[in-house]
Amino acid sequence: MKTFIFTAAIALSLAACQQAEDAPEVDMPASENEAAQDTQQMVDKAVEMADAEKAAEKAADNMGNHDAVMKAMQAETRPEADLKDDALRKTADVLVFTGVSAGMTVVDLEAGSGYYTELFSRIVGENGKVIMQNPQRFDAFIKPEVFEARLGKDGERLKNVTHIRGNFDVLDVPDASADLVTWFLGPHELWLKDEDGALTLGAPDDVYAEIYRVLKPGGKFIALDHKAAPGSPATTGGTTHRIDPVHILASAEKAGFVFKKDSDVLANPADNYDIQVFDSKVRRKTDRFLHMYVKPAK
Repeated sequence: MKTFIFTAAIALSLAACQQAEDAPEVDMPASENEAAQDTQQMVDKAVEMADAEKAAEKAADNMGNHDAVMKAMQAETRPEADLKDDALRKTADVLVFTGVSAGMTVVDLEAGSGYYTELFSRIVGENGKVIMQNPQRFDAFIKPEVFEARLGKDGERLKNVTHIRGNFDVLDVPDASADLVTWFLGPHELWLKDEDGALTLGAPDDVYAEIYRVLKPGGKFIALDHKAAPGSPATTGGTTHRIDPVHILASAEKAGFVFKKDSDVLANPADNYDIQVFDSKVRRKTDRFLHMYVKPAK
């Protein structure tokens, strides 16, 4: 009896399933079906266009000034010593990252002998301007003849370059006049102290406020420096000549900048953060960070 009931239950279940499978589908009216298909096609097209736009923006961001950068780097009149440095510095990648282009006004902080100044000069062209900045304290190791060789007698070699001297917190640059401010391998210098233990190149908060002041709304600030170990105090800038990038981020954001992006093009995870950057074991192969900040448009 139990067998009969069990068998009957199975039969009824199978019949119910079969009926469900055989049940006719409810057709959507043709007009509604077409409308749904049109809507889906529109959504798919919108997604496709958004993806393409993002890809185009990324390509433009990465390659927008590539041709101008390469033309400047390949100029026949560049100094031989500069040409030998290009590969080690990964100069093309750095300049593409900055977005420097024709007609810009660029402030090259702590420009040293002017390696990047010359390239900026060539890229911005006759309608652009480059302000080459160095603290006067650097005269101890950069002689006047070095600057004359770079700029030419009376500045005739790089005519769109002006060389200014002074600390980083007092820049002889008009308000909101620069499109781009760069500071390569220099932000850590703010923590260098004299024999009395005083900071000599400008108070950090004042320096970042000054950079913010000279930039146009929408202008960019590029910071490149040697990395210190994560969690290190900012004062390592005055000892190992390294700095934890979080201190640059904090100072820039306090001044009003917005972090835009970074690059690991100069990263070297094999670096030893405990060694001063001038030590032969790490010299010119330190782990370096590259940041871009933007002054918000008003």
